Amino acid sequence: MAETDGAGGVREVKSAARTVDLLELLAARGDRPARLQELADELRVPRSSMYALLQTLIGRGWVRTDTTGSLYGIGIRALLTGTGYLDSDPRVRAVRPYLDEASEALGETIHLARLDGTDVAYLATRESHEYLRTITRVGRRLPAHAGALGKALLAERPDTDLPEGPYEALTPNTRTTRDALAADLAAVRARGYAVDREEGVTGIVGFGFALRTDTPAEDAVSCSVPVARLTPEHERRIVEVMREIRAKIEAVTPSGAGVPVWR
Repeated sequence: MAETDGAGGVREVKSAARTVDLLELLAARGDRPARLQELADELRVPRSSMYALLQTLIGRGWVRTDTTGSLYGIGIRALLTGTGYLDSDPRVRAVRPYLDEASEALGETIHLARLDGTDVAYLATRESHEYLRTITRVGRRLPAHAGALGKALLAERPDTDLPEGPYEALTPNTRTTRDALAADLAAVRARGYAVDREEGVTGIVGFGFALRTDTPAEDAVSCSVPVARLTPEHERRIVEVMREIRAKIEAVTPSGAGVPVWR
């Protein structure tokens, strides 16, 4: 029988929680490997315990180390597990052809993302052949308040759900106060889609469309375009095409019997 926390819930397994905290920390650091003491200090774990945990995860492929054994980063098993998540999600599979269609019609970069707490996680991307992009990739997370995808999803929720702020500024155009974000979300609701004018990435404008296959929506699609390529005519075309793509996706998104409702 599972142990309870005294309030009717299952007691957290500390060793499992510590392992997850470590993997999430390493993943968040991206291309900045960490030293043993940094990890121990950040997670408030004794150095000896952290070392033992790291060695166990290195042996399993979840953590990697350099030739000196002093630097640590996320391992290849994390990638394989993430790929399994995408492959097992019927919605991601259903959306992929429409991302291709939008990319071919517009010649721009198209994304699919899912709300994860206060961030959005990118699930699929179709890159434009017109310019090189090295910032947004599958598996990357960005604050929901700072981009078209996130704002499209936040607008599906009441403003009372918004954190108090202030919010992180990714560019000089990022809305960093609750009032400013709430006003923008009101415009998103009236317009039917979100616009990010260099709020997440300088030089890039995004157009985000919530997929209303859940209540509230969990997923959204977007089109990203460099400012230099965005004319009024092109913007109208982007909105027209992306509205059509959203309607097509919503018509085929798996739902009903046999589809798990994840939480």
